[in-house]
Amino acid sequence: KFTEIGARIPHGLLLVGPPGTGKTLLARAVAGEAGVQFLSISGSDFVEMYVGVGAGRVRDLFEQARKIAPAIVFIDEIDAVGRKRGSGLGGGHDEKEQTLNQLLVEMDGFTHSEGVIVLAATNRPDILDPALLRPGRFDRQIHVGRPDVKGREEILKVHAKDKKLDASVNLKTVARSTAGFTGADLSNLLNEAAILAARANRPVLTMEDMNEALMKITAGPAKKSRVQTRKDLKETAVHEAGHAVAMYNLPTHDPVRQITIVPRGQSLGATWYLPKDDSANLTRNEMYEQIVSLLGGRVAEALFLGDVSVGASNDIDRATKLAKDMVARYGMCEKLGTVSYLDGGEVFIGRDYQTTKSYSEKVAGTIDDEIRALIDRAYEQCKQILTDNSDKLHKVVDFLLEKETMTGEQFEAIMQGREVGDASATSMFDGFEDGTEDPKTTEE
Repeated sequence: KFTEIGARIPHGLLLVGPPGTGKTLLARAVAGEAGVQFLSISGSDFVEMYVGVGAGRVRDLFEQARKIAPAIVFIDEIDAVGRKRGSGLGGGHDEKEQTLNQLLVEMDGFTHSEGVIVLAATNRPDILDPALLRPGRFDRQIHVGRPDVKGREEILKVHAKDKKLDASVNLKTVARSTAGFTGADLSNLLNEAAILAARANRPVLTMEDMNEALMKITAGPAKKSRVQTRKDLKETAVHEAGHAVAMYNLPTHDPVRQITIVPRGQSLGATWYLPKDDSANLTRNEMYEQIVSLLGGRVAEALFLGDVSVGASNDIDRATKLAKDMVARYGMCEKLGTVSYLDGGEVFIGRDYQTTKSYSEKVAGTIDDEIRALIDRAYEQCKQILTDNSDKLHKVVDFLLEKETMTGEQFEAIMQGREVGDASATSMFDGFEDGTEDPKTTEE
């Protein structure tokens, strides 16, 4: 009916999205629903050290597809063979470019009666050759993004079918607490929880297992056997308390969910916080207050320990990147105006290393000055917050040194001057029934 009305059936569809979102699975599902032959190959399978082998494989693939048409040809990780030409050091006629040229020829040589459609998947559409993306080749791009809360719940139900769940496990609650997780992440979460249940000789998977699995994935496995001196524990407690107290006193910052000085992965402690919603659209003030909170650990060390440690290195990296993005990418600096100085493109050996910056050395100096000024202003604001709340910060430190882990409710009680009660559990999922999302972490 499409050809009768004069429509041209798309020759190619490009599935675009982050790793783990189900692009390959979607391609297989399309083939199954369509009831046609399905040929699958990875982009890296085309490329060999011998000149001409890749181009020959492309010809063979499409010749086979035409023989068994109607058929779907699926090329996974097409960026391995479809990168922009001229991006390498091997000149314009290396093996990868010959393979790409042959792919372009094959896709351009289709007729309407061949019944062959090409599906391809990539998480890097920005590095693909423009000739590959033009109409007539990959006519359409389908974005396969991270699932929303409803999608996460449905994905969890699928992966939970072969697992024995305790009555306490609420998949809707888990879905609300895992914003930003892909389908692969959710599958891994349930698998890690099942492994923990098996290790503990439990016949079913409990919410406690889900909680520990989530913390293991986001911050690493707990290392309770690690021997730490009282001095080390106090440094970590002061650092994490600095983050938490700063977060509490910033109007746009998300609330603290949990604080711990139990070592996990590469970190000695962590402070988790809960975004109020699933929005990824940050304002200038929200980004600035994130910088203030990231500096909380370093400021607390300087104020209350009289020295600083390397534990804040990751915080400083993240704060600097945020400041750089605000100044040079998002046009949030009054002195430089609404101008972006970062192209955001991928660096290719042989191309970007041969080019110069698109702005002058004077502008580069101004960018550096504005980044430094933004960080300094955030540092001073954080210093004032922690100084004004020093008594509460010390109470948080004392609690952490005694209990090791503090819930968001216990932390809030200290900040509001109320009596701190004993928590029956320190689950990351507590309080998600109101629809809050995604525990994130600031680590030392």
